Amino acid sequence: MKNYFLWPTVTVLLCAKVGAQQNQQQDSTNVLALDEVVVSDSRFALKRENSGKAVISISQKELQQQQGRSLAEIINTKSGIEINGTRSFAGQNLSTFVRGGNNRQVLVIIDGIQVSDPSSTSAEYDLRLLNTSQIERVEILKGAASTLYGNSAATAVINITTKKAKKEGLSMDVISSMGTNQSQDDQNFNVSDFSNTINVSAKQGKLSVLASGGHQFTDGLSAAIGTEADAFSRIDGNLKVGYQFTERFGVTASAFYNKLNSDYDNGFPIEDADFSFTSEQSRFGLASTYGYEKGSLHVNAALNQIDRSFNSSFPTAYDSQSFVLDVFNKYTFNENFNTIVGLNYIDSQTLFSDEQNASTVDPYVNVVYVGDSGINVNAGVRLNNHSDYGTNLIYNFNPSYRININSGYFKILGSYATSYIAPNLSQLYGPFGANPDLNPELDRTIEGGLEYKLSDKFIINALYFDRSEEDRIAYVTIDPNTFESQYRNSEETANFNGVEVSFTALPIKDLDMGVNYTYTNVKDALVLRVPKSKVNANLGYTISKTTFLGLSYQFVSSRTDTDFTTFTNVDLDSFSLVNFQVKHQFSERFDAFVGIDNLLNEEYTELVDYTTEGLNLRLGFRLSL
Repeated sequence: MKNYFLWPTVTVLLCAKVGAQQNQQQDSTNVLALDEVVVSDSRFALKRENSGKAVISISQKELQQQQGRSLAEIINTKSGIEINGTRSFAGQNLSTFVRGGNNRQVLVIIDGIQVSDPSSTSAEYDLRLLNTSQIERVEILKGAASTLYGNSAATAVINITTKKAKKEGLSMDVISSMGTNQSQDDQNFNVSDFSNTINVSAKQGKLSVLASGGHQFTDGLSAAIGTEADAFSRIDGNLKVGYQFTERFGVTASAFYNKLNSDYDNGFPIEDADFSFTSEQSRFGLASTYGYEKGSLHVNAALNQIDRSFNSSFPTAYDSQSFVLDVFNKYTFNENFNTIVGLNYIDSQTLFSDEQNASTVDPYVNVVYVGDSGINVNAGVRLNNHSDYGTNLIYNFNPSYRININSGYFKILGSYATSYIAPNLSQLYGPFGANPDLNPELDRTIEGGLEYKLSDKFIINALYFDRSEEDRIAYVTIDPNTFESQYRNSEETANFNGVEVSFTALPIKDLDMGVNYTYTNVKDALVLRVPKSKVNANLGYTISKTTFLGLSYQFVSSRTDTDFTTFTNVDLDSFSLVNFQVKHQFSERFDAFVGIDNLLNEEYTELVDYTTEGLNLRLGFRLSL
């Protein structure tokens, strides 16, 4: 255990020396920017007022203020999203629920490339692999978005941009934190959570290089309710090299490596067990951009390799890889009219008893019109061509109307869009219930909403959604005598609707506040662990120019879960959590924070028979050299 203290302790001493020699710099709160720009809904940089979709932006400023928290924890505070598992032990599987959907309907994009795990039953990307300190910015596009992004973009797209070298010369960031990891009933305050990251960047003329390495180790909690602690560790590294050959042409090559090791407990029956799993990922990418007078040509390619193994009573291992190529041309006819024409190719492979693969080739077109009179339209179409099930047509139509009001605006928006979720390799050819005759799930989403922004002090928006799923892929019992089961497309249509409301304001100088509320109504389907109502609220205040205080509140209503001991559904009680954080800017190069999660040590159940986090203390620092 002493080894985990060595690096943070030495670095703190160095930071104190450097910090004492620097001038103080104000740590401002997150302010509302009138000209906030969003990209994910169109792939063009649009002012928020001209966007007709629900896009959530997580800036570098916010990521720094949430230092010590995982990306999944940060995303879980946003409107319309519930990531189940973020409040349990660190190695817990994560389930991302958006608008009644689950993991397979949420697409993750990293640096312009779709990422997934073809060997998993939901083919989702594991957010536990990510190191928040290596991320520059996140945009979350809610709603159907398959026209631009393809498979799985049915309820949300999590668009992640990693850091790159930005300023001339050599620079280094050291980010470190440590804290407790304890349940409500075992408040021993032993330090058992450690996270350290170093980012080194260099830029000279046309060449830019960024290298990063990080490590996290967490212990102290049992996965299932019990006494045996289950450890979790993650190591990660990446290298990005960019070269701007000419003013118009540039290339960036990247390599990422992530590895998880975690203990876990027996799931049936649920009890302490000496089980463990390993997930190892390598990704190599190449991105190039050629700009010309009225547009730009983009070529993004990546090879992703994921190996997973489980050491348990029934040991298993999976080896999968995917190759992704996205070629698109962005063309601006004039200041009002933009287009994208592209081709997206994905080939996925997984080794089961033998090697299986599937591929898609999708041409797509998207058009954006930004009118001087306030009328805006975002529309597109994609032809999905799958190597197994054939073709289907995906489309979207997203109009909005903006009325300028003094230094703000009032906006009305609507959307009708379809998306698809292709059957993954595990469902088509895997060892359990495979069905090579599966069709894709088809999603239809209707949205309507309002947004009002007053100067840079106040913004409120409300959105209604109605979503349906056809040909939903489910694991069903086909012989009750032998319990033989198989993946099949359901003949019934599942329906979901709800409301998302968010409010952000700067009522007085140095004080910012935000509240969001989500209501999700599930019809004609049983969806586990999705709360009908969820509220997030935050309050931030800057004291004496250098000290930031943050207070957050989260309410999660009752949900339905399954008790696998009795195979019956149970209702989980609602709960509320309060978090508190203090951050102080000692100098322009050194800041430190102290955070308290679950301040009131609330007892609650996130997953039946699994441990949840009680009151926990976390502290850390950031040093820039």
